Amino acid sequence: MARLFRWFGDFKRNRNRGQNGSSNAQPSGRATGPCKSRSSTSPSPQTTVAAPASSSRRIDCKARWSKKYDVCICHAEADVIYVQDLVAYLELGPHSLRCFLQLRDLVPGGAICTELCQAVQQSHCWVLVISPAFIKDPWCGYQMQQALSESPKANGRVIPVRMQLERKDYPLELRFVFGIDVGMETEKGFQKIKRAILLYLEELCRKDGDEQQHADTESRTATASNTADSSGPC
Repeated sequence: MARLFRWFGDFKRNRNRGQNGSSNAQPSGRATGPCKSRSSTSPSPQTTVAAPASSSRRIDCKARWSKKYDVCICHAEADVIYVQDLVAYLELGPHSLRCFLQLRDLVPGGAICTELCQAVQQSHCWVLVISPAFIKDPWCGYQMQQALSESPKANGRVIPVRMQLERKDYPLELRFVFGIDVGMETEKGFQKIKRAILLYLEELCRKDGDEQQHADTESRTATASNTADSSGPC
């Protein structure tokens, strides 16, 4: 019985000692001293870096909206699947380019030559998907000639895209126009085409901004001159 009382007393003292030690220990998340806890030095996982301004602002100008389409896609009927995928890519945000697609945007009952000519005139750029089927299609040749007549200079508006076509079969009219050879790399080809369109639209908006700034300067100068004349001696 005496041994049982001694064991119970030792057990009670050990339990009290353990409770006192745990109450004096510091929580691991609030450690102080030269070795700081990991949570105090690492950045919060919710911290984000501010994104730069969208490049779509560089193509937002009055000159761009003066035409119905940013780009007209000229293609043969045999290449319609490729062209539909291309248009779906170009119309994605943030730029959301406005594309003319024959299968979708031609007016039912309208004259083909009239509709194709209007599509060319109402577009800033023209992507010519030049394939073996394009070479054989007379309507593709008609659209190509319309585009070249609208922009006879190689200023970036005509964008030839060579697809599964040998160099010797390339149209003579486009020999001196830099084009894009898409080959088998469809996604990279889409990226190159979009970049070419954006480069032209950015240059278009830059010139439009310069012209607007010049017009505003002339207007302020004329206003100041008229004010000076009206305030002079009678």
